[in-house]
Amino acid sequence: MASKKEQSKAKPDANQFYSEALKLVKESGIDFMLGGGFAVSHYTDIHRDTKDLDIFCRPEDSNSILRFFSKKGFGTELTDVRWLAKIFKDDIYIDIIFDTPNYICTVDDTWFKFASKGTFQGESVLYVPAEELIWCKIYVQNRERYDGADVNHIILKYGKKLDWKRVLAHFEKHWHLLLAQLLNFQFVYPADYPEIVPQWLFEELLSRAGRQYDQPPSAIKVCRGPIIDQTQYAVDIKEWDFKLYTMKTV
Repeated sequence: MASKKEQSKAKPDANQFYSEALKLVKESGIDFMLGGGFAVSHYTDIHRDTKDLDIFCRPEDSNSILRFFSKKGFGTELTDVRWLAKIFKDDIYIDIIFDTPNYICTVDDTWFKFASKGTFQGESVLYVPAEELIWCKIYVQNRERYDGADVNHIILKYGKKLDWKRVLAHFEKHWHLLLAQLLNFQFVYPADYPEIVPQWLFEELLSRAGRQYDQPPSAIKVCRGPIIDQTQYAVDIKEWDFKLYTMKTV
């Protein structure tokens, strides 16, 4: 789904930097996709001020992109070895994203297989697939940032085109979060959800929720809160004796 506009209302200097950076990363020959606010705009046609440009790539390609831009005179930084690097020009930057802080949404070849073709500032680009965009954003539920509205808007505007089986496959281990998001969507859009969210998916998730009561209680007190907010659930681990649910999936 192509957007009516190619970009949000980012300030002119930022737009110039984004255009230059896109041309350079294409010149490098390294595979990449656009994500973040510009990807949301691609799928929803919502345009908003965006403070940075999110470039998604495979983990093994992130250092190659940093080296390429460093040789071109840009400032570079491995901001968080788990998932994020940055490229700077003065006070403007772009994010290089290859995973999520919880190690769950690792960029791999599948993302590129299902990526959506589009344009940005006159350049042909790939956008992060809508299914993977939803996957990443559902885990962003902290006090400073909550992406639930973005997810709802993607479902509303693009839901009839979503591969819901692939969405469910992404959440097999954390299906509760998908059910919670769909209930939220049902609340926000009571007239639209029956035509967008497949009934089979909703019934499957509700059935799983019901079966939770048939299981014996966990012998160990575990808190999965840090998967969606590593700050506000710190008290559970540090003071209330909950065990940290492992976030590293192998």
